[in-house]
Amino acid sequence: MNHRILPIVILILFYAFAINAQEVQLETATGTLYGTLLIPENTSPEMLVLLHAGSGPTDRDGNQAFIKNNSLKLLAEALAENGIASLRYDKRGIAASSAAMTSEETLLFEDYVHDLRAWIEKMSREYMFKSLIVAGHSEGALIGLLACKDNPLVSRYISIAGPGRPANELLLTQLKDQGPGVAEMVAPYINELKQGNTIDTIPVSLSALFRPSVQPYLISWFRYTPAEEIKNLTIPILILQGDKDIQVAVSEAEMLHNAAPDSRLVVIKNMNHVLKKIKTTDKKEQLKNYGQPNIPLHKKLTKAIIRFLPESQ
Repeated sequence: MNHRILPIVILILFYAFAINAQEVQLETATGTLYGTLLIPENTSPEMLVLLHAGSGPTDRDGNQAFIKNNSLKLLAEALAENGIASLRYDKRGIAASSAAMTSEETLLFEDYVHDLRAWIEKMSREYMFKSLIVAGHSEGALIGLLACKDNPLVSRYISIAGPGRPANELLLTQLKDQGPGVAEMVAPYINELKQGNTIDTIPVSLSALFRPSVQPYLISWFRYTPAEEIKNLTIPILILQGDKDIQVAVSEAEMLHNAAPDSRLVVIKNMNHVLKKIKTTDKKEQLKNYGQPNIPLHKKLTKAIIRFLPESQ
C-alpha cells in the first residue's frame, strides 16, 4: 500500500464521521432546560431521534452523580455515525436544568411529559425536522409514550427497557430483591399512594423513598399503566429489551408487545439496563458495569434502531 495515501484515507474517514454538537435551550414557565443536539456534519438530516433519560437524577448522558456509564451519550453518537441526528436533554431539576424545578413538592410526572412535548414542538418548528422519533429509556419510556399520544408531530416511538406494569408494581418487585420482608413492609405505603393519598408519618428507614416532598410525584407516576397506554398509539412502535437487565425483566417488554401486537419486539442477548454487554445477572458484576463509561454500547442496540427507522432521511 502507498503510505502517502494513508493519511488522506484517514482524513476522509474522520470527516465522514464528524459530528456537529450544538447546545440548545428550551424556555419553560419555571426556567430553562438544556440539551445537546447532535447532527452529522455535511448533512441535512430530516429525521431526529429525541432521547429521554430514565428515572431519578439521570442526566442527558444517562449518568447520575456517582454512576457514570454514558449510555445515552454513546447512543446519540452511534446514531450520528449512521447519519441520524438526535436530541438529548437534562430533565427539569437535573444537572444543567436543575433551576427549572421550583421545588420537589410541586413536581409531577406530567411535567416531564409536557417538557418532552415542548421539545418535540421546538425541534419541528425551529429546526424543521420532518420526521421525529421519540426514544425513552426505563421511566423515560413511559414519558415518551405519553408524549407521543395524539401527537401528529411524532412519526415513531421506541421503548428501551420500558416496563409494562405500573411503577408501583415494578417497585415492589424490585424491593423483593432487597431482602426478606422489605417488600411486605413497604407495600402498605405504596398502596396508599396508589390510591392517591399522601402519608403524614413515614418511618425514618423509608424517608428517602417516601418523603412527603416526593409523594405527589409518586402518586402521579403510579397513575399510569404502560401496557394500557401503549394501546392508544397508532404509529410504528419498537420495543427493545436486554435479557440481562436486572431492573426490568423481558416479561415487561413482552407485556408491552402483547398490548400492541403490531409493534416490533427485539430482545437483545447479553444486554443490561444501561445498554452494555454483559453475560451475567450477578448484581455486583452488573453494578461494576453500570459505572464503566468506556464500555461500548451493545452493538445490536443501534442496529435494531437503525432497522426500525424510516429509510428516507
